[in-house]
Amino acid sequence: MRVFAFTLILFSLPVFALTPEAKEFLEISKQLEPVQCEKRKLRREIVRAEVENRADDARELKKRFAEIDREPKSAKLEKRLAVLEARLLDSEGKARHPEDLDAISFQHRQAFYRCD
Repeated sequence: MRVFAFTLILFSLPVFALTPEAKEFLEISKQLEPVQCEKRKLRREIVRAEVENRADDARELKKRFAEIDREPKSAKLEKRLAVLEARLLDSEGKARHPEDLDAISFQHRQAFYRCD
């Protein structure tokens, strides 16, 4: 039981070390996860349709992708993510706080595997 409690504490500590921007980035990313997953699947289908010379299917898939992209709520959240990303990186493109990028990277990997 003590080992479990220690492990739980150990893994939860890095969350407290995140900057407010990183926490907001993670929250917004979680909200956008279904949209990002759908867009990832559509990208794959578009490429598959183009490779297989199914122009009509590719056109329909691109149209569907554009509709998802134009959705006001997700577009607003994606713009906010872009602003937060700029705040998380310095002028050379390096992380201001490496633990922020570690947490974001971890969340993105988890979302990627949940999507498939």
